[in-house]
Amino acid sequence: MLDPHRTIDELKALRALTGDEHGAQRVAFTDTWLAARAFLKERLDALPVTQHMDAAGNWWATLPGESDRALLIGGHLDSVPNGGWLDGCLNILAGLEVLRRVSEQYAGRPPVTLKLVDWADEEGARFGRSLYGSSAASGHLNLDEVRALRDRDGVSLEDALKRVGITLADAPKAQGELKDAAAYLELHIEQGPVLEGLDLPLGAVLGTVGVERHTITFHGQAAHSGSTPMNVRRDAFLAAGRFGQAIYDIAARHGGVCTIGSVKTLPGIVTSVVETCELTLDQRHLDADNLAAMWQDAQDAATQFAQDAGCTVTFGSLWNIEPIPFHPMLIDAAEASILTVTPTAHRLPSGPLHDAAEVARAGVPTVMLFVQSLRGISHNRIEDTREDYIALSVQALDELTSRTMDWIARST
Repeated sequence: MLDPHRTIDELKALRALTGDEHGAQRVAFTDTWLAARAFLKERLDALPVTQHMDAAGNWWATLPGESDRALLIGGHLDSVPNGGWLDGCLNILAGLEVLRRVSEQYAGRPPVTLKLVDWADEEGARFGRSLYGSSAASGHLNLDEVRALRDRDGVSLEDALKRVGITLADAPKAQGELKDAAAYLELHIEQGPVLEGLDLPLGAVLGTVGVERHTITFHGQAAHSGSTPMNVRRDAFLAAGRFGQAIYDIAARHGGVCTIGSVKTLPGIVTSVVETCELTLDQRHLDADNLAAMWQDAQDAATQFAQDAGCTVTFGSLWNIEPIPFHPMLIDAAEASILTVTPTAHRLPSGPLHDAAEVARAGVPTVMLFVQSLRGISHNRIEDTREDYIALSVQALDELTSRTMDWIARST
């Protein structure tokens, strides 16, 4: 029998084991992360599942079914430093509870195979590369790019992996884990304020938004701040400041989000007009055309503001990923599952990326459930969700699992 309150108790036990007064400390490939894995393995040992770590370091628990076609339930035990008690691990421990229920109902042999996966280093907090384990499984991990990554102590990703028994060069072999995957489900806290603003506990996720990240550098002329009249200055910061306001209009026009995350000025002294101002711009949208339009509007606005200020502007690319819509049938199933435990459901996109995005990129039908985050706060020790909503989320994931297993069985 499903027991959502057992999940809550296990979440609290994991918090006590792997957190401190500053928050969760389950940073990937550290001793605390290994302790979290041992915590999970100990509970899985009580079930009729096989367990193994794949070539990239992802941890799999498999409950064999009458069919080899597999339903995957996934999440991640790793956290950011001083993180919250629910981010990532809710997915895993709720999935564990679903495994228990399915194993009991079908006497250890469900109609389709059920797998629980703890993806390695979803957060990217230590080496700056998010979705490491799931991207290895999806075939989107570039070894040449990640081999040179180092943490703030100078430890390379390759050496950190080696310490926990993983050989980086073998990571792409993890692609074999998805060969029988028929669907993928992931439950996550929302990490934003939408559901709380609607006073709803749960939402069905439409997909993960596309992201465009660029540098925008305005080039003006340094000049003495005391002797240079305002009307003859070529102030790079003037152009940048006007651009900072314009991104809000661009975001509103297209229904996306735009963020200037950092600003660097040169010469960067109080007695000089700014000669060079470099911004980082992050733009996100669930629709590819709107995302492209936002980036074009940003370039047009930056060019105009540079001209108005007597400056020039250059653009650089940092990173991008296309929007990844989830499976329409599974979105419907997610909404229907929510409606079995609460009167109202809401569909919303995910602004943050998740392992679900990489699984969907690999061609596996995918969907996510969101549960409300109090104050919309995550990656922070004050991250929280009402316990009754956590219980509802476990029930909704269980219902979604049943519906998806039936769908897979019918299409086998």
